[in-house]
This record gives sequence, C-alpha cells and structure tokens, in this order.
Amino acid sequence: MSKFEPVAKAPVRIQQNILARSERRLLNWLCARLPGWVTPDQLTTLGFAGAVLVAAGYVLSWFDSEWLGLSLVGYIVNWFGDSLDGSLARWRGIERPNYGYFVDHSVDALATLLMISAIGMSPYMRLDVALMAVIGYFLLSIHTFIAAKVVGEFRLSYMAGGPTELRLMLMAMTIAMPIIGGGDIHGTNFSVFDLFALVVSSILVTLFIVQTSATARMLRRRGG
Repeated sequence: MSKFEPVAKAPVRIQQNILARSERRLLNWLCARLPGWVTPDQLTTLGFAGAVLVAAGYVLSWFDSEWLGLSLVGYIVNWFGDSLDGSLARWRGIERPNYGYFVDHSVDALATLLMISAIGMSPYMRLDVALMAVIGYFLLSIHTFIAAKVVGEFRLSYMAGGPTELRLMLMAMTIAMPIIGGGDIHGTNFSVFDLFALVVSSILVTLFIVQTSATARMLRRRGG
C-alpha cells in the first residue's frame, strides 16, 4: 500500500482534560448556530490569525504593557478557530480525515511556535527559555502523532490538561506579566516567568519520556 493512501481506520480520540465536557457542549452549541457559509478551512485560518494577534501583543508590550490585551484577545480568537474547525466538520459530516489532519496540525504547530516564541521576545521571558517550552510541547506532540499511527489512539490531553487549559494558563500568565514584571530574581538572570516556563518545559519533557517508554513496553509485549 502506498504511504499516501488514506488509513483504513481513524484513531480513537482520547480527551480527558478538566474542561472537556463543558467545552464540547459549548462547541456543539456554536456549531449549530454558525452560518452555512462558514467553513472549517476558514476557521483554521481564523485560528492562525488569532496566533498572529497573540504574538503581536507580546512583541508590542516592549512599548506599553497594555498591548498584552491584544494577546488576550488573540488567545480567544485562536481558541475559537482552532477548536471549531474540526468540530464543525464533524458536526456537518464533511470530514476530510487526511487533509484535515495534515493541515490542522501543521497550522497548529506553526501557531504554537509563533505564540510561544513571541513570549520570549517580550520583556518578560527570555527567548531561549521560551524555545525550551516549545521543544517540550513539540516532543509531546510528536509522541501523540506517532501513537495515533502505531496504537490507534489520538490523545488530546495529558495530566487532565489539554490545549484549552494551556491557553487559560498562558492567559493568566499574561495578565500577571505587568503586575509582577520581568525583573530578574536575585541576580539569577531569570524572571519569575522564566522559572515558570522552565518548570513547565521539564514537565512536558518528562511526560514525553514516560509516555514513550510506556508505549514502547506495550508494543514489545504485543510483539509489534
């Protein structure tokens, strides 16, 4: 079989984050009320536009911390587009599994790189620290994509957290930025937000190692 042929069976979506049920009800409510001319591709584009707003707000915060409000608006726009594109396709029964999977996750990766890197280009976090957080997130994403292929499970959450909880955490951090400031802690050359990002990065990398090891053991026992 050619590697470009569609897979026979879509992976099972596993979503156990704290807000999953409430978010699903909200997304279904929105899907039922979106006008017919709105398409999943348009929502994907809107989600990426939200990521651009997030990044712009962080970079512009060098001039005035009030620009961080633009980042907060961008997170909401990003959630709306990113969460609704696949939901709308499934709601209307117009899924394109291979195309949607490829485009959606490719755009998500670029949006994540843009948003988190921009935090490192703000006055509140070092760029190298922000990129460590991106690396941790991408490692866990790589595990998710590989597991979807070899195990048939597409896990959308880890430790009761998913993309929505991550956005809320980043929004809370953004609100705290002008309050706490980006000053170093006792001459360490790290701000409070740097230390927070390093902790989050460590958790993400640890999750990648643990989940990868567990999946490898399971596959070895199966003889696969």
